[in-house]
Amino acid sequence: MHKDEEFFKAIKMVAPGTRLYEGLENILRARTGALVVVGDSEAVMKIADGGFRIDADMEPASLYELAKMDGAIVLSSDAKKILLANAHLNPDPMIPTGETGTRNRTAERVAIQTGELVISISQRRNVITLYRGNTRYVMREIGTILAKANQALQTLQKYKSVLEQALINLSALEFEDLVTLEDVFTVIQRAEMVARIAGEIEHYIYELGTEGRLVSMQLEELMADVEDEGLLVLRDYIPDPEKLEEVRGLLLNLSYEELLDMTGILRLVGYTGTNVTLESSATSRGYRILKKIPRLPMPVIENLVKNFGDLQRILDATTEELDEVEGIGEVRARSIKEGLRRLREQVLLDRHI
Repeated sequence: MHKDEEFFKAIKMVAPGTRLYEGLENILRARTGALVVVGDSEAVMKIADGGFRIDADMEPASLYELAKMDGAIVLSSDAKKILLANAHLNPDPMIPTGETGTRNRTAERVAIQTGELVISISQRRNVITLYRGNTRYVMREIGTILAKANQALQTLQKYKSVLEQALINLSALEFEDLVTLEDVFTVIQRAEMVARIAGEIEHYIYELGTEGRLVSMQLEELMADVEDEGLLVLRDYIPDPEKLEEVRGLLLNLSYEELLDMTGILRLVGYTGTNVTLESSATSRGYRILKKIPRLPMPVIENLVKNFGDLQRILDATTEELDEVEGIGEVRARSIKEGLRRLREQVLLDRHI
């Protein structure tokens, strides 16, 4: 899958259920071919020569009829207006292209030169190809995309189960004060893998358009709270919690091979000491565990962490000591003690199921 999020926004514009898709599908069925530029920037208008000025609402039937002419069609950047029809495009011929057909060569060069979305419908091959910048994408059959999306959902379900078990194990070790950095980074690694699979499914949903509702609902159900859990683990254990967003960005940019290197991830997030290894012990700040206590707002959690420093001190604190923290009264202090006790019992029970 492409990593360019802007390109996937472009795919969303031509996904099933959109008026533009309906028009493109009509052209595809008629085997007339077409070259469509979505964007009326100055760069596009400079290379568009001749043709007819239309300035009409984009209707699927109108797009189909205008495609019968040889030239290109230029749409507004939101694809709601047809601006030009039968236009001749003159991109820089020195721009390298790997395409062979005249229409596709022009489309690729226009996309590279202008940065706009260019759609080429091949008359002979009967396929729709999207170009934007240096990215090229051939649209696939809905059935093919659905099959891939369902396969990815099954993979996500398996990876999520593995992640949930790792989180239960980490929680149990946190209550027992036996956490090592290997336990922590096993969770971080698996959470990142789950997030990446979910990202691929989101891209399939873009392509499916209105046909992707069921896939979207399944993804939403599977990913409930998963991303939050991963971020809270990072917040609990990275050396400098102020760099949370920076660390998250670094993890997102790792390749799959780099993600498998747990020692590399350890260094990436800030554990740079020569004596620090995966076997080194670690202590949670307590954000993730405290977040599981019902009706405990994040500002109160932050006050608890600020006052006590880590989860072990919070677990050892008396009701009176908790009561002294800003935002915690006697009732909430008892609720926190009881909540932590129940969580401990539940986690230790889940660990052995």
